[in-house]
Amino acid sequence: MFIQAPALSSQPSIRHAFFTREGGVSEGIYASLNGGVGSSDDPEKVRENRRRMSETLAVAPEALISVYQVHSPDAVTVEGPWQGERPKADAMVTSVPGLALGITTADCGPVLFSDPEARVIGAAHAGWRGAVTGVLEATVEAMERLGARRGNIVAVLGPTISQKAYEVGPDFIERFNKEVPGHERFLKSAERPGHAMFDLPGFIGARLEAAGIGAFTDLGLCTYSDEERFYSYRRTTHRQEPDYGRLISAIALTP
Repeated sequence: MFIQAPALSSQPSIRHAFFTREGGVSEGIYASLNGGVGSSDDPEKVRENRRRMSETLAVAPEALISVYQVHSPDAVTVEGPWQGERPKADAMVTSVPGLALGITTADCGPVLFSDPEARVIGAAHAGWRGAVTGVLEATVEAMERLGARRGNIVAVLGPTISQKAYEVGPDFIERFNKEVPGHERFLKSAERPGHAMFDLPGFIGARLEAAGIGAFTDLGLCTYSDEERFYSYRRTTHRQEPDYGRLISAIALTP
């Protein structure tokens, strides 16, 4: 039902989970642990799936917090369950025990952060746009504002589309090379002329290494190639399916 990273599970002050698509109640293309409130799945089934996730994390159902993700570089500080609409952002940080920061993905990179000494955690949704425009760095900076020290921060990348499954076209290549020059090594020639295979996990790791955090781990799990465990937006697109489920990756401080 979920995957854990030794770099995080070794910390007694936190609970975390990279949830798979297994262990829920959703059906059809959403089977089975769809956590996406923005999907067209039955809202009651999504609610039950998220309740099961919150139970695993030992937090109240309303304490599994998500943002309205828009592929931005924005990180918000969470002090309690949202009152009203979810804010538009792509990362969250907190120092409040009992709150689980839950990122939604289906190919993009879910990154969970922790400074065990300062007891500050974070979670970021890093697609290529967010990674290019600075969502990872914004998460680290927001954690620092809560007392974290950059050199103490541990970050783990969960299930993400791998380079072998991520073909990009000329427009992407041009924009990427223009916005982040010097990172051509993350683009490998594709079979189709003018296209390339993009290494999103490698790029995320490079950005975090350059940011000077203490440690980074990539779990090396590909959402596209492992259909039994993971949802994939790109796989759904290739099959011309009407929608797709969303994976949840979450982290919480223990009381």
